[in-house]
Amino acid sequence: MSNLNVKHEYIEVNGIKLHVAKQGNGKKLVVLLHGWPEFWYTWRYQIPELAKHFTVYAPDLRGFNLSDKPHGVANYKTDTVASDIAALVQQSGFKKAFIVGHDWGGAVAWTFATMFPELTEKLVVCNCPHPKLMLDSFKSNPSQLIKSWYIFMHQIPLLPEMIYQFTLPLFFKQFVRGWMYNKHNFSDDDLNEFVKAFKHEGALTGSINYYRAMLQTKPNLKIFDKKIQSPTLLIWGEGDKALGKELTYNTEKYIDAAYEVKYIPNCSHWTQNDCPELVNEFLLDFFITKK
Repeated sequence: MSNLNVKHEYIEVNGIKLHVAKQGNGKKLVVLLHGWPEFWYTWRYQIPELAKHFTVYAPDLRGFNLSDKPHGVANYKTDTVASDIAALVQQSGFKKAFIVGHDWGGAVAWTFATMFPELTEKLVVCNCPHPKLMLDSFKSNPSQLIKSWYIFMHQIPLLPEMIYQFTLPLFFKQFVRGWMYNKHNFSDDDLNEFVKAFKHEGALTGSINYYRAMLQTKPNLKIFDKKIQSPTLLIWGEGDKALGKELTYNTEKYIDAAYEVKYIPNCSHWTQNDCPELVNEFLLDFFITKK
């Protein structure tokens, strides 16, 4: 972590404070949105490369690591989190941003681009299906329903927190490093940083509340009646054990702009950690080369 030359700031948005790691002073802004169980540091391979060309913001989403963790499941609805990021972009001094999201950060990114087209220059999502495709899969895809068992386990009050509290190092060894093809990209030092992030008071509950809000609050699906207006890139590690590749099919029907999907063989759910060089190449090509 010491070799990451990032500046740490706290920025107030939507009545809460977000911790943001920043690097670079480019003329365009890139915002990197992490998933679960991650935090800003999951982008450690992308931040320095992107910062050569752009100003890069990597926030801890609400509920995670050093950001505020408001009480109540309803505070973790995806549209609320997307509004945090909109406020972050509006305060940045930039008119719009390249938005990149992985896992839950991908769900926030899909929602952000739909709700705030005027703030979205381009959209990149790593291993997270469009929210409507995810919901459809629960109704029509028994295989995906089985893979998503953890979503339902996370609905139980307190029990998930108790389990993770006592097993954090083992959890990251098994489900992050254990799933990865390129295990050397998740060192013991990295593992320790992730464990530390989830030992902050309220971080387990805050982060798990994303799953609880998904099923325990009424989703605002009207958001997705509008198609995404920004050029969009979907990056997908084909070895994802949590999300099937079929969740990428027909994504284009939700996008009214240039769209492409890049599949990465021998790459797990942890896309930007497992195959960072390739992800960096795709990002820079999409942001700089493609109009």
